[in-house]
Amino acid sequence: MNSKRISLEVVVGLFMLVGLAAFAYLAVQLAGKELMGSDSYTITARFSSISGLSEGAPVELAGVNIGKVLAVYLDKDEYEAVVEMSIGNDVELQEDSIASIRSTSLIGEKIVSITAGGAELMLAPGDEIIETEPSVSLEELISKYIFEGTSE
Repeated sequence: MNSKRISLEVVVGLFMLVGLAAFAYLAVQLAGKELMGSDSYTITARFSSISGLSEGAPVELAGVNIGKVLAVYLDKDEYEAVVEMSIGNDVELQEDSIASIRSTSLIGEKIVSITAGGAELMLAPGDEIIETEPSVSLEELISKYIFEGTSE
């Protein structure tokens, strides 16, 4: 009876260890972190407005998903929004590429759309895209159209 109890405790202990390891792996995957190396690099871009853009939003080049938005924060000195993006290692971006905030549809989510440049020099990990186009506010466009139409 004593050896059955010990073997049962060992089996339960192993089961718990496997369960905890699986839970830890799942938590890391859901957080978007890499355990073994990285298959992406990070770049940043500054915008005057990123209205509606959030962390986890896709980064696209020619309509193809090449990465995601890692972080969005305010540069308190320059009063600009800084977007930190993760780009797949298999994608090289020219240093004169342009980053724009776009909507996927009329009321869809915001994404970062990158237009490739023509320079020979490529962006390195940690570099910043200099040329940017801010988010266009649909509400501002509608109100401008309505109020300009009534002023005549």
